[in-house]
Amino acid sequence: MSPRTKTQFETIREEKRSLIMETALEHFAGEGYHKTTITHLAKHAGISKGLMYNYFESKEALLSAIIDKSMSEIAEYFDPDKDGILTEDEFELFVRRYFKVIRDKVKFWRLYFQLMLQKEVREQFMVNYSGKPEFKVRDQNKYTIFKTDMARIISDYFTRKKERMPEDYDPLIDLNMFIYSMTGFATVTIYTETLDEKFFEKSITRIIELYK
Repeated sequence: MSPRTKTQFETIREEKRSLIMETALEHFAGEGYHKTTITHLAKHAGISKGLMYNYFESKEALLSAIIDKSMSEIAEYFDPDKDGILTEDEFELFVRRYFKVIRDKVKFWRLYFQLMLQKEVREQFMVNYSGKPEFKVRDQNKYTIFKTDMARIISDYFTRKKERMPEDYDPLIDLNMFIYSMTGFATVTIYTETLDEKFFEKSITRIIELYK
C-alpha cells in the first residue's frame, strides 16, 4: 500500500473534524453544553480523548467552531458584495437564501436552535446589538463579528427606507418586526416536518413584501 498523500491526509482530517462537530452538536443540544464532557464526546465519536484535543483544544473551541460554521453559511448571502450597504435586491436574496439554508439542513438547524437556547451558551458567545460583549470571551468568533456587522448594516437599511415611506414611519419598529418575523418563521420551518411547500414559499415572499 502506497503512503497517503498530503491531500488525502487533509481530507481524512476534515472528515474527522466534521464527525466531531456533528457529534458535539447532537450531544450539546440533547444533554446540554455544560453537562457534556470531552470524554463523553470522544467516546461517541469513536476516537480517543487525546485525539480530540488534536482537533479542538477545548470544549469552548469546539462550540465556537460549530457556531462559526452556521454563521459562515448565512454570511455568504448577506451583503454579497461586502460594501456595507444592503440594497433591496440584496435584502430579498438574503431572506430567500436564509430560509433555503435552514430548509436544506433542517436537522442541523433544529439542533443548533436547541443549543443556542441554553443559557450557558448564550452567556459565553452572545453580544448585544451595540456590538459590545456582554460576557468575557477568549476571542471574538465569527458569530460575534457577523452579528455586530449584520446589526449595523440591517439597521442602516431600515433607516434609509424611511426616505421612501410615510412621515410617521418608524425604522426601529420595522426592524424589530422583521427580526421577529424571521425568527418566528425560522422556528416554524425547523419544527414543522410537514410544512407545505407553497405555504413556505408564499410566507417568504410575504416577509419580503412587508419589509423590502
